[in-house]
Amino acid sequence: MIGKTISHYQILEKLGEGGMGVVYKAEDTRLKRTVALKLLPAELTKDPQAKARFIQEAQAAAALDHPNICAVFEISEAEGTTYIVMPYVKGQSLKEKIAAGPLSLEEALDIASQVAEGLKEAHEKGIIHRDIKPANIMLTEKGQAKIMDFGLAKLTSVADVTKTMTVMGTLAYMSPEQARGEAVDQRTDIWSFGATLYEMLTGQMPFGRKHDQALIYSILNDTPEPASQLRPEIPNRVERVVQKAMEKDKLGRYQNMTEMLKDLKATRVSGFGVPKAEKSIIVLPFENISPDPEQEYFCDGMTEEIITDLSHVHDLLVISRSSAMTFKGTKKTIPVIARAVNVRYVLEGSVRKAGNNLRIAAQLIDAANDAHIWADKYSGTLDDVFDIQEKVSRSIVDALKLKLSPEEKRKITEKPIDNLAAYECYLRAYHEIYKFTEEGRSRALKYLEAGLTISGDNALLYSTMAFVYWQYWVLVMRTDEIQAKAEECMKKALALDPESPKAHAVRGWMVFDFYLKPQESIPYFKRALAIHPNEFEALHGLARTYIYAGKIKEAIPLSERMMQIDPLNPVCWMFQGGMHFWDGRFDLALERLQKAYQMCPENEAIRGYYADSLARNNLVDQAISIIDQMATASPNSLQTKWKLLLKYGLLNDRNKLFQEMTEDFQKNVRGHGGSYYVAVPLALVGAKKEALDWLEYDLGWFHNYPFLAEKDPFLANIRGEERFKKLMERVKYEWEHFEV
Repeated sequence: MIGKTISHYQILEKLGEGGMGVVYKAEDTRLKRTVALKLLPAELTKDPQAKARFIQEAQAAAALDHPNICAVFEISEAEGTTYIVMPYVKGQSLKEKIAAGPLSLEEALDIASQVAEGLKEAHEKGIIHRDIKPANIMLTEKGQAKIMDFGLAKLTSVADVTKTMTVMGTLAYMSPEQARGEAVDQRTDIWSFGATLYEMLTGQMPFGRKHDQALIYSILNDTPEPASQLRPEIPNRVERVVQKAMEKDKLGRYQNMTEMLKDLKATRVSGFGVPKAEKSIIVLPFENISPDPEQEYFCDGMTEEIITDLSHVHDLLVISRSSAMTFKGTKKTIPVIARAVNVRYVLEGSVRKAGNNLRIAAQLIDAANDAHIWADKYSGTLDDVFDIQEKVSRSIVDALKLKLSPEEKRKITEKPIDNLAAYECYLRAYHEIYKFTEEGRSRALKYLEAGLTISGDNALLYSTMAFVYWQYWVLVMRTDEIQAKAEECMKKALALDPESPKAHAVRGWMVFDFYLKPQESIPYFKRALAIHPNEFEALHGLARTYIYAGKIKEAIPLSERMMQIDPLNPVCWMFQGGMHFWDGRFDLALERLQKAYQMCPENEAIRGYYADSLARNNLVDQAISIIDQMATASPNSLQTKWKLLLKYGLLNDRNKLFQEMTEDFQKNVRGHGGSYYVAVPLALVGAKKEALDWLEYDLGWFHNYPFLAEKDPFLANIRGEERFKKLMERVKYEWEHFEV
């Protein structure tokens, strides 16, 4: 067909084809312009029904005048060939763009909003597309989206020329009702649009690439893997839009594009996090290419040490180890990884260890253009490993043209643990700590004890051990013995290294919880951050202190920093959820806590917060289900005991509530913080005196006046009590005079 002229259109090249036509780039010889010419395939020319659908496409599209819908110039016949003429769109299809990997959140929602605007216009004119998919969405060079191919459009004002029960559209994007061959309306476009948005965000079709019968079964029966499981940074608001668009029951789906467009715009207004730093990097887990698979932790140690070195550089944002490790063993491309954590640069490398010999390779990549900035190889022995790590870190600094202060140079050369085996013990322990499980704490202590046996006294190991004992005291058993062990470890850590940021951070947590002195904990957190601005426990601890003091505004930048350096850590999502929770924004809290729960459902701290948030969003059955999970998984946990009280409060079961408040439990909690969690269920069952008694225990340190006085709906039963009002006068004074 190339070079042939149809009417006054000279065909220049083939652009593509689908079930309903072949598209060519052509020149309009009369108006001297480039157009897209769509021809009905020759084999279908004799099919009156196919021809009628083809003409219907042109009529449907010609009736629309919208910037996000491809216009129709003409429909005609020549030499026995039926054709339509459309503008030639210079750019690429959305299908081609997705082939390079998932789109950024901002770009995906920008394109989605444009397509939604176009569909809204079509639906309001009574036109259903019935074949929305990435291949039918063109993107101009300026980023404008245009819906193409109304070949399956159905004008609701005219008779449908298709046979009854005929399945039309592209199978992978069909709605359940469309796959069953039932009558369709605008909600089938909404389903297909939801499937398209899912693919933009994840790079994968929601039901995979199965053969036809399996695909139809999945559409009718299966639920796609949550988009956030494939890409954890996808906000809950965005995921909810996709899920609602793809509800199998069309009554549960968006009923029109106006509804969906409103939610799409809301997700964009709410934002997705902090802006990308110009100098930002993720150090990917170094690949173990040694013959011994047991060398994985050696490679992880290499990764951790380079992250630690680089995090001392003030002008460089470095993604933390916990987020970096989520990419271990994955085959995701560099651009996809960089978008997932919002950074510019990516360091990847490999380690080959044979006996005492080492060979390490590393390369620095600019994710913006996938260009290699620097690469090098290092050979040596185990005795040289820390020197090699330092060389890699300095090479990155040089490649990014960063200037180091004398203090930054000194910190890069420092090694908190100079024995590889002991350092491996620390890495294993740290991994276990943030599981927040009894087994994890037990394993962490064993690893730390082994590390101390290998290396001798060490400030990092002792401070981490103190953190484990603190966690055990807070979550399980508040005894003097556990507190004494934590204090002993902390005393040794600070004696060995008075400038250890980890030690100061953990000391801050201990002062807050052991002695209920939030004001006095702040200098420790600030000292840790002065030494190391990215010390995670210090950021977390200081922000938590501000939240319990009712100073939410001061906690926000700390929370943003946590999310910036560790965006794939469920603890960060838990903390953001907690921040919204204690600010009374329970809907936003639920979004983040649900995300955290999806990322790490076995974490008991996340489960507890999630249950609290579900309950305050009136999702009582779901909250109780989570509490029951906690009771099965961690029956001895203090978190579990608190949530069981909440369960009986929600069920208004006064008898079981008081039965659960055993003498040992009360002794463990009273005067040690957490009494608020006892007061709430008591208030729910109308035990006002007891609720006020328990609430009073926490008022020496819990100064979040707005939450207690106004925002917590579960305290409504006691707010009218004169005693409560008196208590709030005291809390308000402490809140107003709390120094940040």
